[in-house]
Amino acid sequence: MQKITTFLTFKDQAEDALKFYTSVFKNATIGDVRRYGNTGPGPAGSFMTGTFEIEGQQFMVLNAGADFGFAPGISLFVDCKTQEEVDDLWEKLSAGGTVQQCGWLQDKFGVSWQIVPSVLMTLMGDPDPVKAERVMKAMMQMVKLDIQKLQQAYDAA
Repeated sequence: MQKITTFLTFKDQAEDALKFYTSVFKNATIGDVRRYGNTGPGPAGSFMTGTFEIEGQQFMVLNAGADFGFAPGISLFVDCKTQEEVDDLWEKLSAGGTVQQCGWLQDKFGVSWQIVPSVLMTLMGDPDPVKAERVMKAMMQMVKLDIQKLQQAYDAA
């Protein structure tokens, strides 16, 4: 197990979330699944905890029986190499959830994600503050991030 693991606590949707997340990402696997025994607190045989891995990153989920909820101050940042990857993940993760400005979304379970093309950090980190500012302004106008539009803002004269 990795030193620090993201742990997501659900009222009763942990198994659904685990299956959903591993279906969304290409390099994802389900690990250990544990079910409640006769001593509870959940019904015997119902999902208790599970682990899964996405791109080498481990996660744990728990059905706690209480609704702790998720806050957007904690989000899962996904570095995307291509617009195709941005589009695919955006479509799948936002289905049944809500979308927000600058590549942020909340999935149907309430977990916040940032779907960000790798090139954004490169463009915004340019030593020319005018170019970086144009990229920032373009990004602030977007919901789902668009690599071509970010690049056009960067290249504008």
